[in-house]
Amino acid sequence: MDMLWSGWGDPARATPLPDSVTGLLRDLLGVKPRESGPVALEEIRVPASPLTADTLRALSEAVGDEAHVRTDAEFRIRHTRGKSTPDLLRIRGGDVTDVPAAVVLPADHDDVLAVLRACTAHGLALVPFGGGTSVVGGLAPERRRPFVALDLRRMNRLLALDPVSRTATLQPGLRGPDAEALLAEQGFTLGHFPQSFEWATLGGFAAARSSGQASAGYGRFDEMVLGLTLATPAGTVEAGRAPRSAAGPDLRQLVLGSEGAFGVITSVTVRLRPLPQARVYEGWRFASFEQGAAALRRLAQDGPRPTVLRLSDETETLIGLAQPDAIGSPEARQDAGCQAIAGYEGTAEDTTHRRRLAAAVLRECGGTRLDEEPGERWAHGRYAAPYLRDALLDAGAFAETLETAAFWSRIPGLYTAVRQVLTTTLTESGTPPLVMCHISHVYENGASLYFTVVSAQGDDPVAHWAPAKRAANEAILAAGGTISHHHGVGTDHRDGYVREAGPLGVEALRAVKRRLDPDGLLNPGVLLPLD
Repeated sequence: MDMLWSGWGDPARATPLPDSVTGLLRDLLGVKPRESGPVALEEIRVPASPLTADTLRALSEAVGDEAHVRTDAEFRIRHTRGKSTPDLLRIRGGDVTDVPAAVVLPADHDDVLAVLRACTAHGLALVPFGGGTSVVGGLAPERRRPFVALDLRRMNRLLALDPVSRTATLQPGLRGPDAEALLAEQGFTLGHFPQSFEWATLGGFAAARSSGQASAGYGRFDEMVLGLTLATPAGTVEAGRAPRSAAGPDLRQLVLGSEGAFGVITSVTVRLRPLPQARVYEGWRFASFEQGAAALRRLAQDGPRPTVLRLSDETETLIGLAQPDAIGSPEARQDAGCQAIAGYEGTAEDTTHRRRLAAAVLRECGGTRLDEEPGERWAHGRYAAPYLRDALLDAGAFAETLETAAFWSRIPGLYTAVRQVLTTTLTESGTPPLVMCHISHVYENGASLYFTVVSAQGDDPVAHWAPAKRAANEAILAAGGTISHHHGVGTDHRDGYVREAGPLGVEALRAVKRRLDPDGLLNPGVLLPLD
């Protein structure tokens, strides 16, 4: 099934906001109903593909069949940009200025190399396309030449599984649920469950350094990758042949997070964990975000560490976004304070043991246990927030997210700075916002902050968000945060990433790109500015 072209996920799961929420938006933020809905798919006018017959023939030969080179309007629309709020607002308005000239579907590593050779010969840019879930402009390259989208959906196989070493090698086009199903047949799990899990692919997880909601227990995706294969216009790079190595700089780390700018990831070898025998999620309440953050830090640093550990601030807890399927309900608003979710996965004995010890720490830090209902409700709705975002857009609200990370000592200042600048900038533009935040991932030395912003759309919602996003990026860097913790760089964060890396670091990365991609074909303007 393809994702909804004008929104997120499965169209059958899209539900309108309840009247109580639309009333809250009207009274609190001045949200007005939209005068009209998105344009119909069949009404969008897509220019004819600029590719010549010779170019199309070369691409077809590269993938073995002209049926695997698509130039029809609908397929190209479905591969236009990603799923950020500005992306969706543009496509809902019929803006297809970033439409690819064609969509090419390779079946294996050799096909990808052949497509890259064809693109080189015919002067085409190329954008790898997995699940299409980028929310940072990762699928909208700077357009100095026609580009093709390389849809990896046919590269969806489990290539090898080593139960002794607990590793698996998989193709990049596997979606999260499909990968988990294949591994579960052998008694294993990857344990990577980001909010995009149902639609994103393994290649996308690697290319964007994804971090799943259970990262406290299973780790980030870049920590799971033990080896990978990269197809580039200059040839093939194989990286990783042992669990750890002292054989020079780790080339895996150069590829992870490169977002298709250096090459196309055609396989990943990942470490596995046994399927958990038990999964338990529970809710906790803290009097303040500061108190809750201190409790999370205690567990992250001194243990025992839950598999899932997250904390919503007072506003997010009050609104109910801690449980997206309960937003606006009286149950979500009945208690003051901040809600935390702690989850435990593993053997029954280990789960019980860690849960008991962690509960003692959380109580000592001022927490009040809410039992399992809030935790189980969070687990049930853990992938629902993007659907909620679409419903908010339909109702006339603007809703967008951004995230960052910092060392624990910088978290309070970072939290305050980003909330303040978003509130000030959007209020000055005439659309005062509701700014919510949660700690989504914890580490021994720091944590990530995930912000959700809701406001009225205003006359031009894309234009009204742009200065707020720039101001938030500036505030993040000034407060000592990283420009992105798990959404990636894309074009939205590229300039901030350049500042983080520094001039010499950027030149080193440019040298790598020139060697692997001498004609600058791959995702131009994403990750690094064009020369």
